[in-house]
Amino acid sequence: MSLKSIPVHSTSVVTRKTGNEYVLVPIANNIADMNSVFTLNETGAFIWELIDGKRDIESIIAEMVKEYDIDETTACEDVLSFLEKMKGYLIIN
Repeated sequence: MSLKSIPVHSTSVVTRKTGNEYVLVPIANNIADMNSVFTLNETGAFIWELIDGKRDIESIIAEMVKEYDIDETTACEDVLSFLEKMKGYLIIN
């Protein structure tokens, strides 16, 4: 995954925001897969909101650095780890 890659949300996921968290429900054959529901914490929700199909990964990392006052290396590791997991579960493309 390149830092210039632009992640996008999968069209087969329904998203609901509850407070500072997001609940992600994968949809298969027009049916919710309730065995694969994901809950994102505040940091995950922050990254999720930045995945808009316009921002590249580098921009998302820069926003993490500003929002959480962390160093770029930590932000990069956190963002890439999150994106790899979401990609593995087919929640982002």
